Amino acid sequence: MPTEPRDSRRATRSPRARMTASERREQLLAVGRGLFAEKGFEGASVEEIASRAEVSKPVVYEHFGGKEGLYAVVVDREVQALTGALIGSLTESAHPKVLVERASLALLDYIEAHEDGFRILVRDSPVAQATGTFSSLIGDVATQVEHLLVAQFKANGLEARTAPLYAQMLVGMIALTGQYWLDARSPAKAQVAAHLVNLAWNGLKGMEKKPELTKPRAARA
Repeated sequence: MPTEPRDSRRATRSPRARMTASERREQLLAVGRGLFAEKGFEGASVEEIASRAEVSKPVVYEHFGGKEGLYAVVVDREVQALTGALIGSLTESAHPKVLVERASLALLDYIEAHEDGFRILVRDSPVAQATGTFSSLIGDVATQVEHLLVAQFKANGLEARTAPLYAQMLVGMIALTGQYWLDARSPAKAQVAAHLVNLAWNGLKGMEKKPELTKPRAARA
């Protein structure tokens, strides 16, 4: 049976569709995001980003000006996504216990859906500015929690001026648990959230008005 000439077969092959500038930019962001999560900012290179995206290095520079520019856009997107998720879970109309539940689940939901993004946020980088680090992001969320705690503190006869401190503690606890769960993934997400609420809510419920450290026993003669 005669075979089709090789040149003819080549001619009938559909050429790979050329990406638009917007599509190429999104592709580079996706590739960079995965590489930064895997190797960190220092470990990733423009050469490897270009290689994985199957483009030349000048294409990366054309879109982002270099590795730093690409990283900055990736971080900004993740900050916006996580900030939106956390702050969106905090509304004054909800019971304080429900707020803790929502904040816990919002962070765990984000980690589950954006694992690479969360790894990037919790990893320090020289190009992560003061407003783009995970610690500053958590500080922003804690500020949102502050005014919600103030009202509850006043209602329970506690010192409202300490609310900012407790807001940092509460959000920090949730964030650090999220970092642990990122790799452990056990127990299940809902159980982790329930345990977070158990510690946070029961701790808040039984707070003393004037807490003091336990005094050490007097030394024996």
